Amino acid sequence: MKKWGFLGLALALSLTTACATPTTDDAASGGDATADGEETTTTAGDSRLAAVLERGQLVCGVDGGIPGFSFVDESGTYSGLDVDVCRAVAAALFDDPDAVEYRRLDSTERFTALSGGEVDMLSRNTTWTLSRDTQVGMEFGPTTFYDGQGMMVREASGITSLEDFAGRAVCVETGTTTELNLTDQMRKLGVDFEPVVFQDADAAYAAYDEGRCEGMTSDKSQLVARRSTLPTPDEHVLLEVTMSKEPLGPLTVNNDSAWFDVVKWVTFGLIQAEEFGITSENIGEFTGSEDPNIARFLGEEGTLGEDMGIPNDFMARAITHVGNYGEVFERNLGADSQFNLERGQNALWTEGGLLYAPPFR
Repeated sequence: MKKWGFLGLALALSLTTACATPTTDDAASGGDATADGEETTTTAGDSRLAAVLERGQLVCGVDGGIPGFSFVDESGTYSGLDVDVCRAVAAALFDDPDAVEYRRLDSTERFTALSGGEVDMLSRNTTWTLSRDTQVGMEFGPTTFYDGQGMMVREASGITSLEDFAGRAVCVETGTTTELNLTDQMRKLGVDFEPVVFQDADAAYAAYDEGRCEGMTSDKSQLVARRSTLPTPDEHVLLEVTMSKEPLGPLTVNNDSAWFDVVKWVTFGLIQAEEFGITSENIGEFTGSEDPNIARFLGEEGTLGEDMGIPNDFMARAITHVGNYGEVFERNLGADSQFNLERGQNALWTEGGLLYAPPFR
């Protein structure tokens, strides 16, 4: 798959000059350069995009057990930031945020499920790393939550640092960056600890609650969310330590540019909508805007959607049904949720955060 950058842009321009004017199908395709320098393309008709549109429903892989990100209640209703990304993609494609089938996947099966076609995309608190982007064959969309790995302990344990885990046990979910980060950090500090690994998060947190380990490690946001489900949440604290960088976001399988573009730009659109000040409540006020940037964004001008093989008003649909990134954050993790998390790094770049969307043009 082509990577962003000036070199890629120059190559694209040279190919455009040398070849005939692309058709609509070509515009909705992605390409990969072969070893001989030839270009292979994946058209929308050959892409997962065509299969999703024909099916009339998105199949989205999620965790399902992390309040605030993806959580299924007793009635079978899914909610959370990761879930809302799935809903936004479905709304963009079908004008229906409920045109989604959710598949709960643990950390060891998520990539196999995606590469095998069991799901169309993952929106499952998955960290973007180099090896996953290359060796595992994933394609990561925009980061929807910037996180870091932390450690939860019982306040009464007296543990205040990682060094205090010498000779003690830590519960961790296997098949995750968390497991490797923990090992690296303890090795760096020279701490001889006991890792207690589990295939899924539910089992890991249950073991921690039962006292089988003195610490539980995962992304800080997950620890905060899971702490709220413990019988006595107030008895548990997060240490003042950050073991890693954890950029989390949606992903698709590699070498399918047409489908990846849809997931990528719908996600970017949630961020851009907040920057424009467009919400699910006031979107009607932006109809007929004289600002060409907003007109293009909402599909009233240009062919941005058609160029991807989807309706031009794809972002108007997504924002109407799901809201912008700020709305998604606040209702799931922020002031309108039980967690009341501050935006921090997850604020817009204009507000000192890291969220930034490329131009819709």
